[in-house]
Amino acid sequence: MNDLEIAKKILKENNLTLVFVKDGKIIFEGKSEGMRDLVLVVDKFRDKLKNSSVADSIVGKAAASLFIFSGVDSVFAGKISETAVDTLKEKNIYFEYDEVVEKILNKEGTDICPFDKIALPIKSPEEVYRKIKLFLKL
Repeated sequence: MNDLEIAKKILKENNLTLVFVKDGKIIFEGKSEGMRDLVLVVDKFRDKLKNSSVADSIVGKAAASLFIFSGVDSVFAGKISETAVDTLKEKNIYFEYDEVVEKILNKEGTDICPFDKIALPIKSPEEVYRKIKLFLKL
């Protein structure tokens, strides 16, 4: 079983929202909503994330950009936005998903996710990371 398969299996079996795996070992697993955990994982484990695989329950452009910034090799998304698909394809990141949606919505389902609103006009994954970190006051 490769790292992406392991991450995907752990995500689904344990009802998690985020799992990073590298060389068959779990780097991080979490069950929170939003981007806070992802930003904190990038801050704490950035060097270890290079060439890792990640499974995430919801991937919009913001999360896809942070995965690229972190240097991950492959991504699994339970739900992925069309812009995240384009972002990962543009950087030749291997990805799998269960469902593609036009856009990721906020918790109320009334508007686009605030993190994707930040990320959409930005090309640089590093700048997306910086802007989201600033937004979260981290």
